[in-house]
Amino acid sequence: MTARVLSLNLGDREPNRAGDAKPSVTGICKQPVHEAEVRAPGPKVHGLGSGLVGDFIGDLVHHGGDDQAVYAFAREELDYWSDRLGRTIESGEFGENLTLEGLDVDGSRIGDRWTVGDEVVLEVTGPRTPCSTFATAMGIKGWVKTFTERGRTGAYLAIVAGGVVRSGDAVELTHRAAHDITVPMTFRAFMGDLESARVVLDAEVLSESDQAQLAGIVARRSSS
Repeated sequence: MTARVLSLNLGDREPNRAGDAKPSVTGICKQPVHEAEVRAPGPKVHGLGSGLVGDFIGDLVHHGGDDQAVYAFAREELDYWSDRLGRTIESGEFGENLTLEGLDVDGSRIGDRWTVGDEVVLEVTGPRTPCSTFATAMGIKGWVKTFTERGRTGAYLAIVAGGVVRSGDAVELTHRAAHDITVPMTFRAFMGDLESARVVLDAEVLSESDQAQLAGIVARRSSS
């Protein structure tokens, strides 16, 4: 089966229901659209936020920016959660911009590149880390722990070449990174697995900011 964009999803500004969460607004609950312009958003905080025009991000400190411009999740993984939770998980419900079908998103390596449609090229940069906003949106007690234990987080992507992406566009793996650092391994590293963290750090495949963040995690864990 040819991989494709099953659903293209954008989020509108809405109140953040996660207790005393800051910021008080979020765009995590995303809805399907037919097409959207994709462009590099620039840095976190002072940039444009999402890599998709019209997609709102409330927490510009921790989300968005060039290294997290687009978030992709596999429809097959959403189906797993639908079965496990006993309810239908709609495309976009996990906050993903691209709900993909036929591509093993969580089998991706850091640095893999995908061509989407005729113009857009995206590069895998790392995993999604679950937060309180995600947990509140799901409405499931212990959701962060449950999602973390599964370890299949979907992938953040940077924009190598912008353009217009459409629902139904074909997605092709056009560059496979020449190492074994996968998205799940990187997630385990950021969640405190020191063995995985050291392997990821030694490979030097992360962005400069992510490399520094992971090195800090290792230093703190090693000294505690």
